[in-house]
Amino acid sequence: MWFVPVFVIASSVSLAVPLGRYMARVLDRDGPRSALERVLHTGPQNWKRYCFSLLAFNAVAFAVGFAVLAFQHHLPLNPDGKGALAPSTVFNTAASFLTNTNLQHYAGEVHLSYFSQVFFICWKQFVGPAIGLAALLALLRGLRGDEHMGNFYVDVWRGTVFVFLPLSLIVALALVAAGVPMTLEGAAKVTTLEGGEQTIARGPVAAIEAIKQLGTNGGGFFGTNSAHPFENPSALTNLIECASILLVPMACVVMFGRVLRAPRQAAVIFGTMLLFLVAFTAWGVFTDARPNPALKGAPVADAVNLEGKELRFGPSAGPTWAAATTCTSNGSVNCMHDSLNPLAGLSPLAGMWLNCAFGGVGVGLINFVVYLIVAVFFAGLMVGRTPEYLGKKVEAREMKLAMLALLIHPLLILAPTGLAAVSDWGTGAQNNPGAHGLSELLYEFTSASANNGSGFEGLADTVGTAADAADPEKADAVRRATNWDLSTGLTMLFGRFVPIIAPLALAAALAGKKRTPFTAGTLRTDMLTFALILVGTIVLVGALLFLPAAALGPVAEHLQLAAR
Repeated sequence: MWFVPVFVIASSVSLAVPLGRYMARVLDRDGPRSALERVLHTGPQNWKRYCFSLLAFNAVAFAVGFAVLAFQHHLPLNPDGKGALAPSTVFNTAASFLTNTNLQHYAGEVHLSYFSQVFFICWKQFVGPAIGLAALLALLRGLRGDEHMGNFYVDVWRGTVFVFLPLSLIVALALVAAGVPMTLEGAAKVTTLEGGEQTIARGPVAAIEAIKQLGTNGGGFFGTNSAHPFENPSALTNLIECASILLVPMACVVMFGRVLRAPRQAAVIFGTMLLFLVAFTAWGVFTDARPNPALKGAPVADAVNLEGKELRFGPSAGPTWAAATTCTSNGSVNCMHDSLNPLAGLSPLAGMWLNCAFGGVGVGLINFVVYLIVAVFFAGLMVGRTPEYLGKKVEAREMKLAMLALLIHPLLILAPTGLAAVSDWGTGAQNNPGAHGLSELLYEFTSASANNGSGFEGLADTVGTAADAADPEKADAVRRATNWDLSTGLTMLFGRFVPIIAPLALAAALAGKKRTPFTAGTLRTDMLTFALILVGTIVLVGALLFLPAAALGPVAEHLQLAAR
């Protein structure tokens, strides 16, 4: 049972070290290095210009994506004649893939044409993580004390061409060799053994699957994501894809140490993140291996919980994937999280609540740096010294920016969840009443705010096509689903950009300060003692913010089932 999690984590760690060194070498270069980079290079940028370029680029990308999705029925590469999407679904999908969330209020094989899949979905799954990687590079240059933070356009280009394209080519070829489809032909019409006709959806699955995992994207070609046998046909592809989810976020930490020339700092961060990943994985595997309490007394009461799991992969593969995909802000699934045992469901929720155990490409480490600054501040208060990190004093301005980046996340989760819990558009979309229904609402906004994109499932949150939206018999369901499209779309946008911009401003503030001399009284942030303080800070802050919600959702459901 433990082979899958051990193999996935061990292989990811071993590959992340050389990849992180390579990323530091090819991404952290001074000035343009080619003719195209000279065209893209608009000059060195301070944090304000860097953020402006980031926001302007994303605004254009949103407009392009919205247009592609809105007019897909008029565009080429539509052999199956996919129709127009509902306007709210277009908005939600454009916002979702813009923010590297890839929350899917649609089924890819049902609603999207090949043109939409390739020229928006796949394109954004390359560019989205490259933007997160660029933001991390800017942050690292600020922490290093550079006068400028680089150039956004060059950073995005380098991340796309030198990191994600070659990695995706390697993984896609491996997936094709293992049986994942790769074609632009339309759906296949086949005759069943009973003489009936069946339509089998297919398409450029392998190309989308590779970057979906490597870029911590998670947007699947099929509605059931990596639980679909075309996206994930065997135990081998399951191991390849699950390891790919962790690879680049882990490599970002190695790159951190190389860029800042602080390998011991990186080791503390990597070890802390790895501790949380291992803890969440072990918790999920152990608690989901218990019999479902609802089946107490039934003939299957002593069996592991196999509801919603893929038997091709074994009982531990689902919880392992659930922990990996939510610790890294990936969001793909190979089982239905709705069917996890209640306490096992805490594992993906906690991974997204903390949102820093490796996290999404680039942004996960940015989130962790915010926790790190808070831990430095707490430690400074305990020893009666002005807190410092990398030789720079952490003062009131830095703490205000850190608090903004830290508190926007729970605000975007708990406030709309509370609103949905007392509104018809929330309760009316639930598939289950009581504590489990609250977990469905909580999970949806958690996934949106964490830019994760995984679904607890069970919610009726899909409008679908424009024809569905115009059907008077579906008016109530469409109204509720439209509210889900709009609320989660706005949550994803704020959850993406505020936690990027505030830490960049924080790094710029630190960059402008003189380094203080290292003395015997300086708090060492590259030792085991600080690692323990860091773990305690993350657990304490996370518990204060989210423990009441956990008690009302998964914990209450577990107690209710156990009392039967």
